[in-house]
Amino acid sequence: MAEAIVRGLLRSGRLGADRIIVADVSPARREFFQSQLKVKAVEDNQTVARQSRTLLLSVKPQQMAGLLKNLAGALKSETLIVSIAAAVSTGFIEKSLGGAGKWRVVRAMPNTPMLLGEGVAAICPGANASTDDLKQTRGIFESAAAVIETTEDKMDAVTALSGSGPAYFFYLTEQLVKAGIALGLPAEQAHLLAVRTALGAGKMLTEAGADPAELRRKVTSPGGTTEAAVTKLDAAGWPAAMVEAVKAAAARSGQLKL
Repeated sequence: MAEAIVRGLLRSGRLGADRIIVADVSPARREFFQSQLKVKAVEDNQTVARQSRTLLLSVKPQQMAGLLKNLAGALKSETLIVSIAAAVSTGFIEKSLGGAGKWRVVRAMPNTPMLLGEGVAAICPGANASTDDLKQTRGIFESAAAVIETTEDKMDAVTALSGSGPAYFFYLTEQLVKAGIALGLPAEQAHLLAVRTALGAGKMLTEAGADPAELRRKVTSPGGTTEAAVTKLDAAGWPAAMVEAVKAAAARSGQLKL
């Protein structure tokens, strides 16, 4: 995800490579950032913290406590802190950094299509983040994603819907490929048909004012093949199962919360 954000910033011209520095414990990743993206890459997180006016925390949730402990003495009080770690609250970050400063934290939940410049992200402010901080954070993610602003109590829902969401569509496409093969299509043809159908349907959904239910109805002729498929899905409880699946993801996000 850090790579996707850096690529978006560079692609959009919002920041030049000379204004970005990254830290990564992996030598291979540091080499990638330096050779492919032409940005400075170091091993030490504190080096980045000392040099940054905006610090993006792009780590797994279970790594956050250790990272914040490591950064606490190196961060400047005026640094804007942006976190993309799922289930890690702004309050946890503020408390973990400690000190007398009122840390300005903005939490974000982007998704993996940012790698292609087609992502979506939600952002929410911590207790001390200003309107300008939100605007600055919005600019970071708008380089590769559509951005919404929300409140922190909605972030579990965002995580479940759009953060995990790409996997749901991959899973559906995976099953379509299997169905095509079961019906006698060669695997490569089933894959092409399923993937291009997903791509085309996605583009139709991005049309201004597009309503998924209405688009579905337009394809579903009475007594036709699509109706036969949708009726089978309804009978199998697929609509309710999909809603319950997203609720389960949201609940898990809540359970992991720091």
